[in-house]
Parts: sequence; C-alpha cells; structure tokens
Amino acid sequence: MTNKILSFFIRCWFAAKMAAHGILSKPLRSALTILGIAIGVASVISLMGIGEGARKAVIEQFESFGSNVIIIKAHKPFVEFDAEEAQELVERVEGLEMASPVIKTNTLIRWKRTRGNIDIIGVNEQFPQIRDHKVISGHFFTKLHVTQRAPVAVLGYNIGRGLLGGRSPVGRTIKLNGENYRIIGVLAPKGAGNADDIDNKILIPYTAAQKIAEKRTVEEIWGKAASKKDADLVVVQLGRIFKRKLGIDQKSPTAALKSQNSPNGEKTLDSDGGNFGEDKSPRNNNSFIPTRGEDLITITSLNKLVKEADKANRVMTLLLGGIAAVSLLVGGLGIMNIMLVAVTERTEEIGVRRALGAKQGDLLFQFILEALYVSIIGSIAGIVAGIWGMNIFEKYGFETAISLQAIKVSTVVALVSGLLFGVYPAVSASSVPPVEALRRQ
Repeated sequence: MTNKILSFFIRCWFAAKMAAHGILSKPLRSALTILGIAIGVASVISLMGIGEGARKAVIEQFESFGSNVIIIKAHKPFVEFDAEEAQELVERVEGLEMASPVIKTNTLIRWKRTRGNIDIIGVNEQFPQIRDHKVISGHFFTKLHVTQRAPVAVLGYNIGRGLLGGRSPVGRTIKLNGENYRIIGVLAPKGAGNADDIDNKILIPYTAAQKIAEKRTVEEIWGKAASKKDADLVVVQLGRIFKRKLGIDQKSPTAALKSQNSPNGEKTLDSDGGNFGEDKSPRNNNSFIPTRGEDLITITSLNKLVKEADKANRVMTLLLGGIAAVSLLVGGLGIMNIMLVAVTERTEEIGVRRALGAKQGDLLFQFILEALYVSIIGSIAGIVAGIWGMNIFEKYGFETAISLQAIKVSTVVALVSGLLFGVYPAVSASSVPPVEALRRQ
C-alpha cells in the first residue's frame, strides 16, 4: 500500500515537472496564451469594478438624503402647500414621525467685500432628524427661531469652511438679500454632489425663506417615516390624501377641483384624472387646459429609489461582466490551440514515454496540468492588471470599486475554461499508440 502511494506521488511529481518543461520550452507561445487569459480576467475585473463603483456611488447619493425619507413635491404653483400642512400630515398619517416645509430660493450673499448668489433652503427645526444630518459646529435653529422668523443661518460644510479659511464662522454675520443673518451652525460634510449638493447651500428658517422668495406657500414637504415598512404605507396614505385634496379620487364626494377666475386674471383650476397641462388657451382666456400624463404632485420614498437604483446598476454590472467574459472564451480557445499544437509537435516524446511504460493517465494528467498552469498564471496576471486598470479609470473620473465577486468569478471561469479546453488535447495526446507516435516522426 505504501509503495503504491509513493509511486502515485512520484508519477504526479514527474508529470508536474514535464508539464512545466513543456510550457517553458516554448516561451513565446506560452506567453501569448497567458496574455489571452490575463486580458480576459482583467477585462471582467475592471469592467465589473466600474459597474460596482457606479452602483455604490448612486446608492451613496440617495442614502445621503437620509433613511426613510419621503419627499412630497408640487410641480405647479397652484398646488403648492401651506406650511402648516406639514404638521397636519404628521397628525393625520400613521407612521409619519416628522415633517418639514421646504422652500428653495436663490439670493444675494455678502460677506465682507465678497458678493455673489447663493442657494437657500428654508426648513424647520426638524431638518437634522429628517435628513440624518449632523451639525459639526454650533447648533441648528429651534422652533422659536422658525416661529419668530429669526434671521439665523446654518451653513453647508463647504461654505462654512471657506468663509474663514477652515475656522468656525459660528457667531459671525453674513448678509442675505440685504439683511444681516447670524451664523449659528455648520453642517457636517456630505461629499461632492451628495444630498442635492447641500455642502454648498445655506439653511434658514422656512419663514425667513418665504420672505426672501416673496411667497406664502412652499413647493416641497420632507417627511420621515418610523421605519422602512412604515415608509411604504405612508406613501400610500399620502397618495390618498392628496388625491382627495386635488379632487381626483373618484370615491371622494367631489371629483373635480375648481376655482373661479379672480378679477385680476388668476388661473382657473380644472381636473382630468389629476393631470393638468400648460395654458394653451388664447390670451383672453386665463384657464388651464387639462391634459393627461402630467403629474401635479409626486410623493417619493427614497428607500424605493435606492432599491431601484441598486437593481438597475446590478443589471448593468452583470452586462459589463458578460461582455468582458467573451474574452475569457477567446483565451480558452487559445489554450486549446496551443495544446493541440503541442500534441502535434511532441508526438515523438509521447511515443517514447508510452514505450517506456508511461500510462495513458500519466500523459492525460501532464497535458491537463499544462493547461492549468497557463490558466493559473494568466489569472494572477489578470487580477493584477484588472486592479491596475481600475486605478487608471479612477484617475479619469470613473467611480470604481474592487469587486471580490468579480475576482472570484473570473478566476474560477479562467481555471475551468483552461481545464475544459485542455481536456481534448490531453485525451488526444494520451490516446496515441506508441508505435503510431514513433512512426509519425
């Protein structure tokens, strides 16, 4: 029994040495075959890395808005919300923990001798909890600030850092729309482009923002649900509430929302399934002509957007990986080609070995090992090249992320393809009778 085990290991060791000798004897041919496998593995890793990076970047952007956030947005001025509606919705909708009126505007900012335009967001005191956004310096404004329309401001991170060269500007005064606003806080950074680029904006009480924008209504309401499960239910309940409000809920007592023209020529509202079109009537007719396919109000759960974006980007990543995997197939065919050529060139060697007592299994094992050697070396080179390629893409602005799954899949596929494509040449080599092999030479 011991002799048989020892004989088996000696045969394996000898076959491994012969396989290595077979690859090294033709370095250029072997290098080209390894290159084919390496290109295939590198393509899969780099392209799937770009897809994974894009997926994570999109998800990060959505998640920067906060968890379980619900955005209610009016797309027409005549359906904008009263600020008090935010609190009313919290009281009416089960699962909606808090809500803030939101008004967005742009105004002139003056800091010392510097002037320019800046984006302003008006919210209430619950903003940090709704959007999961911390204040790193100072504090956020309170309910009293909102009620009294206090001229206080909380700066986005980039603005706060830029005013005094990195020092905290809390306690200083800036001019917004010609009025002095006291800086009471600076928000934590969210990153470039994240959270609607809030790092480059200024937050003030929505009551003060209404004064700057010269309007009493707000175009958005941001809410926060108690949990992910509640977020979906809240969206459904809010949808029913606003359908009834707009008169497009057929179960409600009034199935139309109408408003008479005012003496100064205001618009008239009408309803047709909840979709209102632009004013296409003659100038002397100030009514809205309803058309289908246009939303008045949208209610969006950011949790759902994250899921949809994740799903879409995963599909894109798989498609990129599938396209790149074609090169692995080409690399496998290259292995088969070199192995078939090797069998043809080494028929004399095969015949001599068979004549000296080498078994068919020994030759089969040797040629399969040659194919595996090429696949293993090509996979290692491909992994290194793929990671290096992702760094190149990243320098040119692409979002990338090393995907362990891509490395595993590409390596396994390369090894399996090397094994499968090497079987036929190995079987061909091992099945040649020794007399026939010697006669061919």
